[in-house]
Parts: sequence; structure tokens; C-alpha cells
Amino acid sequence: MESKNQTDVSGFILMGITDDKALKPFIFSMFTSMYLLTILGNLLIILIVSTESNLQTPMYIFLSNLSFNDICLSTTIIPKTLVNIHAEEQSITYTGCLTQICFTLLFCSFESCLLSAMAYDRYVAICHPLNYMVIMSSQTCGQLILLSLIISLVNSGLLGLMMLRLSFCTNVEIPLFFCELAQVIKLACSDTLVNYILIYLATIILNGIPISGIIFSYTQIASSVFRMVSVKGKYKAISTCGSHISMVSLFYGTALGVYISSAVTTSVTNTAFAYVMCTLVPQMLNPFIYSLRNRDMEVALRKHISRVVCLL
Repeated sequence: MESKNQTDVSGFILMGITDDKALKPFIFSMFTSMYLLTILGNLLIILIVSTESNLQTPMYIFLSNLSFNDICLSTTIIPKTLVNIHAEEQSITYTGCLTQICFTLLFCSFESCLLSAMAYDRYVAICHPLNYMVIMSSQTCGQLILLSLIISLVNSGLLGLMMLRLSFCTNVEIPLFFCELAQVIKLACSDTLVNYILIYLATIILNGIPISGIIFSYTQIASSVFRMVSVKGKYKAISTCGSHISMVSLFYGTALGVYISSAVTTSVTNTAFAYVMCTLVPQMLNPFIYSLRNRDMEVALRKHISRVVCLL
């Protein structure tokens, strides 16, 4: 098959979730609801953290950054998906596809790094409580966020630039509702060995190191909790970690689900729903996890709701 240079490729076809037109209104409603819940829930988290003085701590600063990141990730994917659901041809331009890949990589990498930084924050808070404010100063918190952002920018920029070296064949159908790096590379006619090597290296570094850091942090936390004499102290330590553990499990668990789904099934619908669970569901549920499982957030949320009710 004769290949075409990437500059001749005007765009790609996004296959979406299903070809069944009867299901499109339901899918449109589902994506719209998910997007609205993600935006409103995460904006509420940002608002509460920024206005409540008792929440101006590293844990909640990390959380507000995570919420902003979740809004950005959902905005990168869902609006274009909603447009394509009602369009006759579910297409995306080459530039738009490359841009979507870069931003998706950026926000997914940033989320992974932030979850690792939040685990370190919990480790310091429980294992070194007397030195917590010294170790986790505002400067350290800012440096961790900046480092996470730089690493994510380098990762997305490098992998995105390496896409420019690829040429594509006449088959430009992506079996998803958005441009995902691995799926787009599969369509390339040119040699993709370097791209795959970089993907594997990036996966090891940006998932392996954060996961190792999270495991180390919670191993140390578990050791400290078991040494505590007070039952109340144990409960308090565990409760402060419950929300973060839930978020980590949801983020990495759904990512593992995508990997398994891609390996065992060739169904476009099953693969698409696996990617929905990985890229959209955690971002929608994170605000609810922290609101319902964190006492400080729950109290602040009730306070804001009371203010709104009084104004009405």
C-alpha cells in the first residue's frame, strides 16, 4: 500500500463508541452529564479551597491543582466528542488530533505526578507530624507542583514532536472517540519503533516512579499507624488518607482496565467504554470522593451551601 506523507493527511476519522444511531442521543446525554458534573464539581473544589483559610494547606493546594487539571483533561476530550456525535462525518483535523494527543498526555501525566506528590504529603503529615510545616512549606509545595508540570510538559512535547516524523496510509480511522497516542501510531505506515520505545520509557518513568513513590509512602504510613497506641490516632491517620487512596485506586485501576481491555478484545465499543472509564470517570468522581470522605471539605461545603441558601 502506498503511503502518504503526513502533510497530505488532512485529518482522521473518529469511530466513536457505537454506529447505532438510536443510541447517539443517550451517548450525547451521557457525555454532557459527565462534562457538567466534572466542571461543576471541580470548580466547587477550587472555590472552597481558595476561599476557606483553614484549607490553605499543601494537601488542599494539591487537590485544587488536581481539580483544575481534571477540568482541562475533560475539556480536551468531551466538547469535540459532543460535536462529532451530531456530525455526519466524525472527523478531526491532523493538527487538531496532534493537539489533542499532546494535551491529553500533558494532563494525564500531570495527574499522575500530583497523586504522587499528595502521597508524599500524607507520608510527611503522618510519619513526621512535628516537622510537617517545615518540610511541606509553601515553597516546597510550589516546587513539587512546578516540577510535576515541567515533567509533564517535556513528556507531552517529546511524544507529540515524535508524531511529526510519521507518515500515514489511506486508513485514517481511529477506533475511539478521541485521538489517543497508541491508536494513532497504529495507523502509521512509516517505522514506529522509536515512537514505541519512547512510549514505553515514558510509561515506566511517569507511571512506575509515581506508583513506586505512592507504595513507599503508604508502606511507611502503614508502619507508623501500626505503631500508634491510640485507636483515635489510628482512625484519624487512616481517614486523612482514605480519599487519596480512593483517587489513586480509581486512576490507576481504570488505566489498568484499559490495558487489559485492549489486550483481550477487538470490539470498538468495549475499547471505547474502557477509555471512558479511564480518561473521564476519575475526573468526574474525584470531587465527590474528597467531598464525601473528607470531614474538612464536608464542613466547608455545608458552609457554602448555607450561604447560598441564605442569599436565596
